[in-house]
Amino acid sequence: MGWLHNQTVFLTGGGSGLGRAIVERFVAEGANVVVLDVDEEQLQEIDADMTLSDSVVTVQGDVRSLEANERAVNTAVREFGSLDVFVGNAGVFDDNVTLPELPADDIETSFKELFGINVLGYLMGARAALPELVESEGQMVFTASQAGFNADGGGILYTPSKHAIVGIVRQLAFELAPRVRVNAVAPGYVPTDLSDAEALGGKQSIASADTFDASNHPLNIVPTPTDYTGAYVLLASPQNSRPMTGTIIQADLGRSIRGITEVSGRALEFVTADIET
Repeated sequence: MGWLHNQTVFLTGGGSGLGRAIVERFVAEGANVVVLDVDEEQLQEIDADMTLSDSVVTVQGDVRSLEANERAVNTAVREFGSLDVFVGNAGVFDDNVTLPELPADDIETSFKELFGINVLGYLMGARAALPELVESEGQMVFTASQAGFNADGGGILYTPSKHAIVGIVRQLAFELAPRVRVNAVAPGYVPTDLSDAEALGGKQSIASADTFDASNHPLNIVPTPTDYTGAYVLLASPQNSRPMTGTIIQADLGRSIRGITEVSGRALEFVTADIET
């Protein structure tokens, strides 16, 4: 029996990448999942996956729409009887654009699209899910980012949008306690097909695993989307994260604790010493 046995989850942006990996892990942990995504083709792929078909229902819609989020919540209640967890995960990137590189005429359009999906979309999902989560004493789990704490995790639009998620988590945790717990996972690099905003070209694959320089991070690994899913399971589990609200798990490959000198990796000296002796 998994950590999420009999839990019903509403997740946005589950059609691909990190979201799809979370869906698969949640199902493996015993959850039923309703996925809201704008990409109908990706949702059809989920529907066709026989390992997910009994436990996952898909809803096509834009996360910026309250109506779409409410449809997903209603679907969860209709299909599975209740709603226990909301996972706000849908997002777009900005291709690391700097303010000097962003044409002045494009700022407003690009800002509205990116903040609409990355920030407003989370609020719409949270508001739609709230009545059911109050009833079930449930959880909200948001996908934050290491870009919510430091510069150079995105550009002038993406980084501020992820800083906003930190504020949303803390404010909602304060507002909704003690009935609903609100936490987040802040991944570092994730090799996915996260798209840039349409206003910025809409291209995908912001950084492939082949081009990622793991040596810039103390753990020196190239993670997969699946590597991050355990943190979501923990925060979605009512038994295993009961004392936690307003918590943001920084799963950033050690980036937030790196220094300017090359002192990380010293544990390997003991390995070398054992070999020499």
